[in-house]
Amino acid sequence: MPFEAALAHHRFLSGQSWFADLPADAQTRLLERTFTIAGHKGDVLLAAGEPVKGWYAVLSGLVKLQSKSAEGRVSAFLGVPDGEWFGEGSTLKTEPRRYDVIALRDTTLLCLPRTQFNELLASSLPFNHFLVAHLNRRLGQAMTIIEAGRLRAPEQRVALYLSRVFWQGRRKLLLSQEELGHLAGLSRQTVNRALQTLEAQGLVSLEFGRVAILDEQALASCAARPATDTV
Repeated sequence: MPFEAALAHHRFLSGQSWFADLPADAQTRLLERTFTIAGHKGDVLLAAGEPVKGWYAVLSGLVKLQSKSAEGRVSAFLGVPDGEWFGEGSTLKTEPRRYDVIALRDTTLLCLPRTQFNELLASSLPFNHFLVAHLNRRLGQAMTIIEAGRLRAPEQRVALYLSRVFWQGRRKLLLSQEELGHLAGLSRQTVNRALQTLEAQGLVSLEFGRVAILDEQALASCAARPATDTV
């Protein structure tokens, strides 16, 4: 592994809230056995149907998780930015992965192998606390995605996918309109119109490749408005 990649890998793991409580030998073992996967925009980094090797985090970049129905319909159901873990459900089970993980920009993933994941699950209380909180957040995101499917106004869908439900602690999002469209299931043109509407209402400001949240409460209220017949 190149030096810079190894440094980012070690820095990320060392910064996890549960890492410092591990015994020194467990920390060393974890740093040695985790590994990275890198890919370019559009690459399938992890394919549906493959065995699940472990729990993954996005070290850099942005990915979407998408599935395909028996009829061939593709549905993107979650975007994962840098600094976040994903795939814990697949790691806890023994079935093949049910979705593709696709890079929306050049991306590097970190893999915590299943063996080490299970060791932490069995021995580390802080790790279990972290995992439960993470699962609870994913449940909230799943409920939001279900609700988003019922919303008809594009600005409501965009408001949801800009909210703290998906971007915890980030108020300036390095996110292109194309990427936001992938996550919200809307065309780039529709996303552009929705963002212009939200900007006119004073909820966001737009810069090149960046969206700044100006009024978090109003954005949440916009997303929560009952669906109407107006598109």
